[in-house]
Amino acid sequence: MKTHVKALVVGGGAVGTSIAYHLQKAGWETLQVERDELTSGSTWHAAGLLPLFNMSYATTHIHKYSVDFYKGLEAETGLNAGFAVVGNLRMAQTDARMDEYMLYSSVAETADVHHEFLTPRQIKDRWPLLRTEDLKGALFHPQDGYINPADVTQAMAKGARQLGARIERKLQVDAYRWTGSEWVVSVTRMADQGGNLVPTDEKYEIHAEHVVTATGNHAQRTARLLGIKIPAIPVEHQYIVTEPDPALVAWRQAGNPEHPVLRDADAKWYVREERGGWILGPYERNAPARFAYGVPESFRADLFPLDLERIEAEYMSMIHRLPTSETVGLKDDFNGPICYTPDGNPLVGPAPGLRNMWLAEGFSFGITAAGGTGHYLAQMMVQGEAEIDMASLDPKRYGAWMTTEYAVRKNEECYEHVFILHHPDEEREAARPLRTAPAYDRQIALGAQMGQVNGWERPNYYGPPDAPEGFDHDGRSFRRGAWWQYAEAEARALRETAGIIDASAFTKHLVRGPGATAFLDHLTCNKLPKVGRINLTYALTEAGTTRTEYTIVRLAEQEYYLISAGAWTAYDADFLHKSAEDFIAAGGGHLDIHDVTTQWGVYALAGPGARAILKDLIRDADPETALSNKRFPWLSCREIELGMCPVRAIRVAYTGELGWELHHPVEFGRYLWDLLLKAGAAHGLKPVGARAQNWLRQEKSYRAFGAELGRDATPLEAGLDRFVDLEKDFRGKAAMLATGIRAKCVTLLIDGPADADPWGKEAIFAGGEKVGRLTSGGWSVVFGRQIGMGYVRPDLAVPGTKLKVKMQLREWEAEVAPDSPHDPANARIRLDG
Repeated sequence: MKTHVKALVVGGGAVGTSIAYHLQKAGWETLQVERDELTSGSTWHAAGLLPLFNMSYATTHIHKYSVDFYKGLEAETGLNAGFAVVGNLRMAQTDARMDEYMLYSSVAETADVHHEFLTPRQIKDRWPLLRTEDLKGALFHPQDGYINPADVTQAMAKGARQLGARIERKLQVDAYRWTGSEWVVSVTRMADQGGNLVPTDEKYEIHAEHVVTATGNHAQRTARLLGIKIPAIPVEHQYIVTEPDPALVAWRQAGNPEHPVLRDADAKWYVREERGGWILGPYERNAPARFAYGVPESFRADLFPLDLERIEAEYMSMIHRLPTSETVGLKDDFNGPICYTPDGNPLVGPAPGLRNMWLAEGFSFGITAAGGTGHYLAQMMVQGEAEIDMASLDPKRYGAWMTTEYAVRKNEECYEHVFILHHPDEEREAARPLRTAPAYDRQIALGAQMGQVNGWERPNYYGPPDAPEGFDHDGRSFRRGAWWQYAEAEARALRETAGIIDASAFTKHLVRGPGATAFLDHLTCNKLPKVGRINLTYALTEAGTTRTEYTIVRLAEQEYYLISAGAWTAYDADFLHKSAEDFIAAGGGHLDIHDVTTQWGVYALAGPGARAILKDLIRDADPETALSNKRFPWLSCREIELGMCPVRAIRVAYTGELGWELHHPVEFGRYLWDLLLKAGAAHGLKPVGARAQNWLRQEKSYRAFGAELGRDATPLEAGLDRFVDLEKDFRGKAAMLATGIRAKCVTLLIDGPADADPWGKEAIFAGGEKVGRLTSGGWSVVFGRQIGMGYVRPDLAVPGTKLKVKMQLREWEAEVAPDSPHDPANARIRLDG
């Protein structure tokens, strides 16, 4: 057995085999190892469905690649993967479900995924066995269907071998050791003994420059071996197979085509044909998580006992939708583990804290995602970045605060929510509240309806203080939910008087030491600020795209306070630490990096009345001038005292109004909140949530990381030229310049429907041709129109250009606005006083 390779893939399911295939195809010598047999994990009992439907731009691309890739495997390998291209019919019982499909349609447009809408009459005409009188319609994907999971895995394995990859079965990984230049992986040969898989005395060490783990249900064992946290824990998924249905048999014998995969989303199940009968797969309530601390040694390609009572409602709804199935008996049943993550997206990318260790874990739709995951992960590993932004799947979106119980509860919730309406304003309730800022109870008393980011509770908006329980849940919508009126009032108040936003979830790092300045100067693309000043800047990937956005505050010559997005704390921490290690190893000066996120709370106070409120509170020898432009100019930082609270105040406002970010020791959070609200009462101060803030920042064309900013666009494509200092050398500069301008970020003012705003998922058209996509969307209180930001062809990024945005299956008039359409000269931000 070869023991020195470029890449080692651990895990022999569909995902691992696809990764081995694509890495070998990219030219990396690859070895794949599996502790048992290929497909012996969840792959063997998967239903093999290939749904293209997904609200995520990245995941839609992954699924689309898989479907297209699988169709060519037989020609390449000679093995039939059992792909039945029967289509996928996703039915809707409610108008809200049709709204979901119309929003998905926009995502599909941006990824070139073909789909159709059918009426109940059209459904009945094509598939008369279905009951349709209670349906509103359906979304139909004619180009997908289902596949045999074992066959497609074996086809990919053969393709990988043909390319030169090696695949070893019955090898269990026991330990990983990083030498500084390669991984040394200890493995043991396993053997069958009395139906069990037991270790033998045959042991090896495999040397690999890179390792990918795709260990499926065994992710917790992998986490222990690597000394990291992986929130991938299986949940029971059961499906049943019926005896042949005489009506279905007769339908097929008459020469009619196979039914598409059927999904009654409102009934929470999928159904497909199986040898004249039906397979029913429900996503029911109370499906338990299993193997929270690891898979027992005795569990191989095993199943759990079926719990038919748990799926009774779904079974009865299948009979309702397919009346001929009522008298058909049960032929077989399956109840096996399928891995989930708290948000349902897999964990794909570099492992936290480790070099050249890559994770591909937590696939609840592993067959659908396997092909695309292999393709895009191989791009990340070989080329440095994928052609699409994979940050939404990064394993580091969950930090060290994540616990086993949290993962269990959220994964169970995620399973239950597979077919529950996925509103863009959805906030799921399990394992909450968990991380709370000091003023949390005060905000709840004011009517705050909370969202969750990186485990933190933060106000989305403030509803009525006496709102009944479930108010926020009942108000969710694909259009303007019950929350809209409150967010609109908050946005208007901040523009007209003053607003306060709890931004304590911001990620915060302290970087200091003799090498701090040289390190940050090369890491980021803008000039570093002078002491007491701030700059907005970007760290780039080696491919020249945007890796992270930072607000950098220079506290001293060699001491910097970095502020970045709250959702990405572990992601940014890992990047900073690894970059600093490289810098020091290359001879740079020593520096220390500290994550101080939980040490500092943040209130953003902004609006025309912001200075007057702070004047009432500031303790200074000359309070009348303490907040003036002379003593406290825009884009500067000062240590001030508000009442008895020490504050690191930064004169900047993400909303584009006169304002300050008030960074304070977290233990002062409640005191400072009370102080600000009391003083603000006389100045029209209103608490403001994240949704209004998102609208307001678009009126200023402020880009957001994870939306306009990501690893698929350069800062120049994002229109951030003024924050890029081309006179200096910085990481990714050459690649950024070589990339050029493929698309350009713009702000659009839209004349859309009266009851809905864009969500940042919509396709943009010009002359009937798709020319781009929105990345953010909302409502502008300044312009009284819908607003959005996104990317279009560079020739169309000229202010005044007429475009169209597709919403609710209709193209609406839109116009490219000048950058920062509200207060383009920043006069309001710079206001003196």
